[in-house]
Amino acid sequence: MTAVVSIGNGDGARLSPHPLRAAILDEVHARPFTPIETPRRILHFAFDTTGERALADRTALNNFVSRCGGAPLKPSDKQLRVALNRTVLRWEQHSEFTTYTWELPSEELTGDALPFHPPASWLAAPMAALPQPGPVLVALDLHLLAADGGRLLPEDLFDRGSLAVAETADGKAIFASDFQADSAGFVRILVIDHGLGTGEAGALVQRIIELETYRMLALLGLPEAQRLSPAIGRIERRLSEVTEEMRRTADLVDNHRLLDDLTALAAELEAGAAASLFRFGASRAYNEIVQLRLQTIGERKVGRLPTWSSFLARRMAPAMRTCITTEERQENLSRKLARAANLLRTRVDVEVEQQNRDLLKSMNERTRLQLRLQTTVEGLSVAAISYYVVALFGYLVKAAHDAGVLRMEPSYATAAFVPITMVGIWWMVRRIRRRHISGTD
Repeated sequence: MTAVVSIGNGDGARLSPHPLRAAILDEVHARPFTPIETPRRILHFAFDTTGERALADRTALNNFVSRCGGAPLKPSDKQLRVALNRTVLRWEQHSEFTTYTWELPSEELTGDALPFHPPASWLAAPMAALPQPGPVLVALDLHLLAADGGRLLPEDLFDRGSLAVAETADGKAIFASDFQADSAGFVRILVIDHGLGTGEAGALVQRIIELETYRMLALLGLPEAQRLSPAIGRIERRLSEVTEEMRRTADLVDNHRLLDDLTALAAELEAGAAASLFRFGASRAYNEIVQLRLQTIGERKVGRLPTWSSFLARRMAPAMRTCITTEERQENLSRKLARAANLLRTRVDVEVEQQNRDLLKSMNERTRLQLRLQTTVEGLSVAAISYYVVALFGYLVKAAHDAGVLRMEPSYATAAFVPITMVGIWWMVRRIRRRHISGTD
């Protein structure tokens, strides 16, 4: 790794670099092409190393490199190249997968057939010393051979039904594959050298390996799309049923039930979309890399056989279109569910407001009745209290008259006291009621 501490400006002063400048500079040189001499055999693997598998893989690789006398990986290292006698190992770790690329001496031809099988010596060592870091995604067996005057024909080595052959733009190499796994699980690729230099051969081989690796990774989105498709279809049908029910339903209870159904459908859809977000995004990115690699290699047609671009366009494009369509269906369905839920929620809110208004109207009417009743009771209470007060006053007046203290006729005095009593009691009751209404003691 490049260590950039400071930069001179020509006057002896030093400029302070950005903390990420060294990483950015190193990224340009992170994956250099390795020169390869013809003939050569390449066995390439890509393993799923998500989660804790990546750390376990680095530990196992460090142990292997230490036993071979090499320097261990640094925590920031993502690539490693180790030479082991006549074999070279290239290791590279990505965000969700790790690749192992073994460069082996090419075996001799047996008649007109290539030995497309892992050599026994390689299986025994060194591969046996490295545990498999995770489920294998890509297993590639590539032969880089010199042109032999036309004796080696791709048509004789691969299945004609799925054979794709192309020539590089400069005519220095022909590459062919049927993209099918053989009995050992390897996808076989043949590269015929018509004058490649070691640097050109290394660049071409690496691009072909990356093309096949990212092709497989891009297609990982297809099973996810196929898994989600039935659920999306069911949600679409249920949404259609709910919206049709909304047209015929006016009851608040039914609207609440439909709103609960829409909420459950939206939650199910969002859970699926969240689970597939990374996979679909990664598939798009990997597919773009595949297309860029094909453009960089440049292809010319060989005979009547399809090129890699035309073959992959015919086979990959529908799969990628399925992934894109599934993602678009999720987005469109999410918007439709949100609109339907908002419409139904608005209807529920309006109905609730209508009920609240009716309730308030009923409460106002009840309050008015209570006020009338209270006024009536208040009048009756004034009369009743006045009656008792006047009666008590009558007793006092009669006693005073009998004792000779009062000379007025008791009935006249009592009659005169009646209006005074009623006015006084009415004023007292009204005052008490006002104090209760104002909340004061």
